[in-house]
Amino acid sequence: MTEHAVVIAGGGPTGLMLAGELALAGVDVAIVERRTSQDLAGSRAGGLHSRTIEVLAQRGIADRFLSEGQEAQVAGFANVRLDISDFPTRYPYGLGLWQNHIERILAGWAGELAVAFYRGHEVTGLAQDDAGVDVELSDGRSLRAEYLVGCDGGRSLVRKVAGIEFPGWDPTTSSLIAQVEMTEEPELGVRHTPSGMHALGKVEYEIKDGEVVYKPGGTIGVMLTESSVGTSEPTLRDLSEGLVAVYGTDYGIHSPSWISRFTDMTRQAATYRAGRVLLAGDAAHVHSPVGGQGLNTGVQDAMNLGWKLAQVVKRTSPENLLDSYHAERHPVGARVLRNTMAQVALMRVDDRIEALRDTVSELLSMDEPRRRFAAMMSGLDIRYDLGEGHPLLGRRMPDLDLVTANGPLRAFTLLHDARPVLLNLDEPGRFDITPWADRVQLVDAAYAGAWELPALGPVTAPTAVLIRPDGYVAWVGDGTQRGLLDALTTWFGPPTAMCVSASKITARGS
Repeated sequence: MTEHAVVIAGGGPTGLMLAGELALAGVDVAIVERRTSQDLAGSRAGGLHSRTIEVLAQRGIADRFLSEGQEAQVAGFANVRLDISDFPTRYPYGLGLWQNHIERILAGWAGELAVAFYRGHEVTGLAQDDAGVDVELSDGRSLRAEYLVGCDGGRSLVRKVAGIEFPGWDPTTSSLIAQVEMTEEPELGVRHTPSGMHALGKVEYEIKDGEVVYKPGGTIGVMLTESSVGTSEPTLRDLSEGLVAVYGTDYGIHSPSWISRFTDMTRQAATYRAGRVLLAGDAAHVHSPVGGQGLNTGVQDAMNLGWKLAQVVKRTSPENLLDSYHAERHPVGARVLRNTMAQVALMRVDDRIEALRDTVSELLSMDEPRRRFAAMMSGLDIRYDLGEGHPLLGRRMPDLDLVTANGPLRAFTLLHDARPVLLNLDEPGRFDITPWADRVQLVDAAYAGAWELPALGPVTAPTAVLIRPDGYVAWVGDGTQRGLLDALTTWFGPPTAMCVSASKITARGS
């Protein structure tokens, strides 16, 4: 029986991101993926929100995605576009990039980190005990792991076998989506009918001045809202009939790359952890794709879980650190479920709903509602409940331009290796964290600019911040060290008797 510290079921964006996070921390991790090649990834998701780009920048890989995608204002609520170009982030936009490209880039990163892959296999069973999990594969082999993470989608076998309930709401609407070729030139754009919204667009496109510009020829992306909730496996004939019903012709569709169906089924795992089995991504939450939040939420699940699981595996932190994964990410997922349900309701074809939609659209044109909803949809306003205190506590650390004794650097550069940072912005040499020096970087730096958070505006500048590997602030200094030792112990384990000198960068002014 082959052994790994962690086995991940599913090699989509969530599983790949989690594997990379664990590998960065030196954890032996393997992905079990039913597809024989990452090239077989679909293109159901089409972009990254601002916070996800920040997450990738924290690992030094955002440019890989930015070089292939198209920058655009993608944040929106019920088809009302929400501009974030004035937000305090280096990425005040979203990125148009199909999921197959996102997966390819993530898989390349994971490969560089020596993540093990079991391709062409599925997890068919599991049995956990006090010491680990036995994972059964479709070819009859078994793997042994200390922990198993289900990143195997909305129909997650890991979730089902682990006995984790999946409460929520059944679908009320469904849509066919596909990528096909057409012998006739289609009517591109969005069309509304009594059955709902429909759209045709060319897969190959670019963004110019914030507008979509399609390239001639190529594959056509199709989205059709069905008149009734579909349940069977969709076929080319279903797609043809749907096109005829809406457009009067099927434009001679042929050679589908793939055909699928999505619904507004809305469910969330009752717990993200059952012993040594954890869930992330669609295995933990499913909802309508409106707003493009699914892939982004899954990648951020992985970012939250990865460093915590690594510390537990390496015996740096006690096992109860994993409880904070559910405590922090379950409320985030629940909010996504609620806002997608609201958006689906607002997009229904009905005169009264249309009046409500117009009212909401008018409200979102106002600055404060626009900033609040845009911060939510882009993921920039996430706050984990770490108690009362400074507005930064539990929120994302901004990517500040810092000045250090070794020269200027960006805050996110300090997170490339997924190591926590105590950033001292006050008098150099104020802190001594020798008992945590093998885990936490101590950096003396200066920053002269204003501190601002999306939807909150300016905040009081802290004298120091303790930044977790996922980029969230675990402690904020107010000129004293009150609460720092407790925060270090809570998030990065008890002090060690073996003291290694801290990595320090001394400030030389602003």
